[in-house]
Amino acid sequence: MTSPPPPWALLAELTHGCPLHCPYCSNPLELVRRSSELTTEQWADVLRQAAELGVVQTHLSGGEPLLRGDLASVVAAAESAGIYTQLVTSGVGLSAARMSSLVSAGLRSVQLSVQHADSAASDRIAGSRSFAAKERAAAVVRAAGLPLGLNVVLHRDNLDALDDIVDLGVAWGAERIELANVQFYGWALRNRAALLPTRDQLSRAQERVERRREQLSGTTELVWVVPDYFDGVPKPCMGGWGAVSLTVAPDGTVLPCPASGTLLGPDAPNVRDRSLEWIWNSSPAFARYRGTEWMSGPCAGCPRRETDFGGCRCQAHALTGDAARTDPACALSPDHALVRALSEAQRTEPPATDASPYVYRRPDRHHTDVTRGVTR
Repeated sequence: MTSPPPPWALLAELTHGCPLHCPYCSNPLELVRRSSELTTEQWADVLRQAAELGVVQTHLSGGEPLLRGDLASVVAAAESAGIYTQLVTSGVGLSAARMSSLVSAGLRSVQLSVQHADSAASDRIAGSRSFAAKERAAAVVRAAGLPLGLNVVLHRDNLDALDDIVDLGVAWGAERIELANVQFYGWALRNRAALLPTRDQLSRAQERVERRREQLSGTTELVWVVPDYFDGVPKPCMGGWGAVSLTVAPDGTVLPCPASGTLLGPDAPNVRDRSLEWIWNSSPAFARYRGTEWMSGPCAGCPRRETDFGGCRCQAHALTGDAARTDPACALSPDHALVRALSEAQRTEPPATDASPYVYRRPDRHHTDVTRGVTR
């Protein structure tokens, strides 16, 4: 069998620990405990193997990677291996001294998460008082001379504040603002009813993005990640399952995409047992939906199969229980009625009050509803 092209990107989820409790988090409901995380030496070996495999860029993420006391050592290991590093962070705990140590270790850029432009709304969505820390972190990154990007997960509670969010990013000195409509995996799937926007919200937001792109052309890049459920056309699955990137979870589980842990279950390979080279080139988990030979139904004969790769396997699994089915987001899918029913149900504008419940991301409270007040 011909080996697949090498991956170029690695998402390194260093920990599931996080000071924030965002209800849209794509981490699995069963979070990896700190005692099960890979050690510094194991992460260094993962990064060495990744570079040998072809990886040139890694996002150091989580959870909150700043909770790892060895983060600078992990950055240094990536730099030694020749891998470009970007820190994906909530900003909580990013002091000038910590920033200096990371820059010295070889950190190249920072992506800061933002929940809302209004501090109270941001803290409520995050389930933690964190907005002020984010503002300080942005200043620290800019003072260190590193490129700053903002990542904003858009949903029912903040889509109407898109202009304010863009203004915030510009004021904080962001060179790139990723406006990522919520994807319904992990905790976001658990909170779908509270997060799913209306069609009118999405339409207004997309118009604002186009207008702001024109205004900010040449200064700040705006990236719009299209929403699930609403367009009738499925999004490409990470450039194709096992095609361009891989994710290493905190316990060493290796996944074709960050959301595929639930889909693969015990079949997911682990770097404690196998090399990254074997996992990428030979593991059944990575080969399962790679390419197009696995396709059936409308996907097999679709002219878009090399463009959207049958849509998202994780979404198909989440909505139908069968990852091999056509993504229900596709209008040609036999299961498209599932998605259409969800989007049609969201015709009303968001309520004027904050009465709808979130299930905040917490390791030991998977099924406890809490109202949208910030719990301490």
